[in-house]
Amino acid sequence: MDHIISLAAGTLPEFQPEHVARAAGKAGFTHCGFTIEPESWNPAALHATKTVIADQDLSVLDVEVVWIPEGGKLTDDHRLIIDAGLELGAANILVVSSEPDHGRTAEALHQLCAWVAPGEMRIALEFLMITAVQSMDSALDIIDKADHPAAALLIDTLHFQRAGHAPEDLEKISASLLPYTQICDGNLLCDPGFETYLADAVDLRSCPGEGALPVANIIKALPEHIPLSLEIRSKIYRDQFPDPVDRADAVRKASLAYLKQHGIPVNQVD
Repeated sequence: MDHIISLAAGTLPEFQPEHVARAAGKAGFTHCGFTIEPESWNPAALHATKTVIADQDLSVLDVEVVWIPEGGKLTDDHRLIIDAGLELGAANILVVSSEPDHGRTAEALHQLCAWVAPGEMRIALEFLMITAVQSMDSALDIIDKADHPAAALLIDTLHFQRAGHAPEDLEKISASLLPYTQICDGNLLCDPGFETYLADAVDLRSCPGEGALPVANIIKALPEHIPLSLEIRSKIYRDQFPDPVDRADAVRKASLAYLKQHGIPVNQVD
């Protein structure tokens, strides 16, 4: 089996799920992910998105983002995102947390896992410097405390680098905890601070091979054949490719070329 590659919602952040799905299919992806915004998600949006998914013969790798608030209390909006993932047939739900207490975050994570049980989805906790969970060890501690088989860990190559981790740190992680990963390239270093980390995450990513991150080494340290979600959230790509299909196509082609160059097999051809 080769790696699945998927178009992450963050590559097309200004577009609604139905448009992301259409762009993914037209660009040659077999999988994609969606950002579900509760204020704009309704039966019409669900129907439109499911129609495009079927028309383009796509699978949904993930839905995002469930943001656990400070205090750890989940709301109807969080449940709506979970329900959207179930309705769309997503394999994973991406979760981040603003709650610094590991126990409270773990309780919320366990509740999310219980909610996704009907769809056999995974709840993937992501660590990043603009949240309360800023390291892989912290995320693993929360997952352990959540004590649910649906709880998982999400590695994003950019946030992995910002947390100061190295590819060999992944050797201790059970493959069962890693259902998929987000990949991108970027600057090797980032000045510390919320605003700089935020800009780094939402504007300064690039396709693998266009920056200085050890993307190939991270992928090779992850479980064999792990699905790769292309999270190319880049102002340069948004400016250069305002059309969603063109952007998805450019991201796919650049990433495939890099993966091929580094001997990483994928389930698509360029």
